[in-house]
Amino acid sequence: MSKRTILVVGSLNTDLVAKVDRFPDGGETITGRNFSVHCGGKGANQAYAASALGGSVAMIGQVGEDGFGAAQIANLSSAGVATAGILRDPKKETGTAFIGVDSSGENRIIIVPGANGTLTPNQLQVECPLFQQASLLLLQLETPLNTVAKAIKLGRMHKLTIILDPAPAAPLPDEWLESIDYLTPNLSELNLLVGDSLVETASIESITASARKLCTRGARKIIGKLGSRGAVLVTPEATTYFPAPKVQAIDTTAAGDCFNAAFAIALDRGNTTHEAIRYAVAAASLSVTKAGAQSSMPSLEDLSNLE
Repeated sequence: MSKRTILVVGSLNTDLVAKVDRFPDGGETITGRNFSVHCGGKGANQAYAASALGGSVAMIGQVGEDGFGAAQIANLSSAGVATAGILRDPKKETGTAFIGVDSSGENRIIIVPGANGTLTPNQLQVECPLFQQASLLLLQLETPLNTVAKAIKLGRMHKLTIILDPAPAAPLPDEWLESIDYLTPNLSELNLLVGDSLVETASIESITASARKLCTRGARKIIGKLGSRGAVLVTPEATTYFPAPKVQAIDTTAAGDCFNAAFAIALDRGNTTHEAIRYAVAAASLSVTKAGAQSSMPSLEDLSNLE
């Protein structure tokens, strides 16, 4: 088996996407403009994006024994992702995400975990050879938290660089913060992690002050993902802001997943943290100019042309 330097442990969802002019109010029914079905899930999105950008990628996750699950595995395989670590639960359906996208490109998402929710720590232990082969580990929170905790433990055991996207937002224990190399929240996730109420237009100084609360709990490098504003790197010693290029947003679905994948790819190629963040901001900015999750992920050629 060839060495796969980037390992993704996470979710695989089938995205059911409805385009609307605006989101409905409570109790209101509106008419959508169109409907589509895509392969998604934060874990699968990151694996797909990393492979599209030229990375050597393997994934551990779980789907059901249904058509959606088969499509997920086939789609990732076609992108070059090693899928032997994607398991199938005969008693659960493949995870599903219901996504509404409005005319500005913003999205609202409802997730039904399905087989993602039955991925156990013991199953990760069985897949331990994939950890032994890797150098970077990408994680999110769409699988059970005890399974994520096991992945972090295995990552540390094998001296992997660990990148955690704390989404969907959930409180994190201090021992996780101390073990993770890079934590990549967006503003809403940062608010939940520290108990603040930052708005989208919050100043970089305010965002830094919030992120530093995580530093006091053991976090070493926090990358705040700020959407159209770019990103900010906060460490106990310094803050660096990385603006995003101006683009016409069509669909912001999976932009954060694209960011994390591109960041991992750049680190894997030997770039510095600052260089990797710039690359990730550029990739995420390109992704929002196309519709869908994995279908919006830029290729290595796309990023090369941008550079």
